[in-house]
Amino acid sequence: MIGILSFVGFTVLVAVISYYATRKTNEHTSDGYFLGGRSLTATVIAGSLLLTNLSTEQIVGLNGSAYKEGILVMAWETLAAIAMVVTAVFLLPRYLKGGITTVPTFLERRYDTTTKALTSGLFLTGYAVILLPTVLYSGSLAISTMFDIPDVLGVSENTALWICVWFIGITGSIYAIFGGLKAVAVSDTINAVGLLIGGLMIPVFGLWAIGDGSLLDGITLLMKSNPEKFNALGGEKSSIPFHTIFTGMMLVQLFYWGTNQAIIQRALGAKNLIEGQKGLLLGSFIKILGPLIVVLPGIIAFQMFNGTLENPDQAYPMLVNKVLPASLVGFFAAVLFGAILSSFNSALNSSVTLFGVDLYKEYFKKDATEKQIVKAGKTFGIVLALIAMFIAPMLVYASDGLFGYLQEANGIYSIPILTIIVIGYVTKKVPAIAAKIAIISGSILYIISQFILKPYVFGEENYPHFLDVMAILFALNIIIMLIIGKLYPRKTVYIQAFTKEVDITPWKYTKSVGMAICIIVITTYFYFS
Repeated sequence: MIGILSFVGFTVLVAVISYYATRKTNEHTSDGYFLGGRSLTATVIAGSLLLTNLSTEQIVGLNGSAYKEGILVMAWETLAAIAMVVTAVFLLPRYLKGGITTVPTFLERRYDTTTKALTSGLFLTGYAVILLPTVLYSGSLAISTMFDIPDVLGVSENTALWICVWFIGITGSIYAIFGGLKAVAVSDTINAVGLLIGGLMIPVFGLWAIGDGSLLDGITLLMKSNPEKFNALGGEKSSIPFHTIFTGMMLVQLFYWGTNQAIIQRALGAKNLIEGQKGLLLGSFIKILGPLIVVLPGIIAFQMFNGTLENPDQAYPMLVNKVLPASLVGFFAAVLFGAILSSFNSALNSSVTLFGVDLYKEYFKKDATEKQIVKAGKTFGIVLALIAMFIAPMLVYASDGLFGYLQEANGIYSIPILTIIVIGYVTKKVPAIAAKIAIISGSILYIISQFILKPYVFGEENYPHFLDVMAILFALNIIIMLIIGKLYPRKTVYIQAFTKEVDITPWKYTKSVGMAICIIVITTYFYFS
């Protein structure tokens, strides 16, 4: 009962604070609704970035991978810091200079409206088919298991799953659709504090437990008993071979942190460039500490359970149940609920933004007012949320490898989009036709590679790692676009428009702080090698 009360209490507190923080924001305009009135500060941006990124799939999944493979899976966390530095130094100044609301808006200016529509369509397809249902499904499994919903309500596991899916979906939709970006960002910031506290409690209690009441003894025992788990350099048979860090891994990170609408939208809502850069850099520093939450507990679980778990994904929830005092279970569940909610409502808010700004005004009602655009976006968001809530429970009937398949499927749109954005910024004469060809060919070639050649022609064992395939296709797309640009250049040189939506004076310490963060990441790898 105490656990349920603390869960409800913390969740309601977040909702109340978010309401009071956003009640004065004018959400009848595109900037007000989609970008929080361009008023987000560094702390809010960093907190929202952290919560948007973290979800039950990552917290449980990465710790499960760490249980099996050790600290090498920290690459997904620590290398993100470098990508965020690149975004703060290179991409964000250009985004804010152009006063864009969405990434596809830049692509329209650089190429044409068809390129923008193709990109928005790819983003929306990825969110609707892959991200939203997966977040709902994985989050619902976690909440249902943690509170033993089937037993409490006297229903079947499948019914409990439906109940949790709709509970999370409706709550997330209220934040994302009716509150706009600022409500999402404020609630994320509060939950980020809770996640840091709750997330750090698990390894602390875990080390304390294996060290018989001594934190230092726990650390010493862990490193001496399992030295192989503290090697950051993955072998060729590991999930992250070391060489892939320099190929597809950095491309995935750059796409996610620099061009993914659900992520970069937080920085686009910054009150000025200084706040945006500080927010990204603060977030990047927190990502360096991320392995303490999403990697270390998995290794502690390996020590605690003597490597006997048949399913590595059980490592984190079993560790939580083992070491966390009963009085704190409700608070931790509320924090985890916040992480689930954040991933869902952030993707949903971005989907609303993409549809309203990039598709509705362009193809449905060219003379739409700001209020009509926001209303159309909200309607689309409600429909999309309902579709996701109906699809999510069905995932229980899918194969065990569903989540791995869905993660790999993201490459269908991530690499083509990253390609045209990079070329769009570093060149001035590559034409729109090159971008269209890159989007279509990049997506088709990746589909053929991963879902036809890999399973049916060469086999899993004899095929390159999917991160290497991404790097190869990225390079091929770049070459194709440059050749087309050489043969059929734009008639006029592209010059980026300058708008005065916000002050774009850069933070004077951006490069020095960014360099320090990169050095910390590299040093960490040297230490654990």
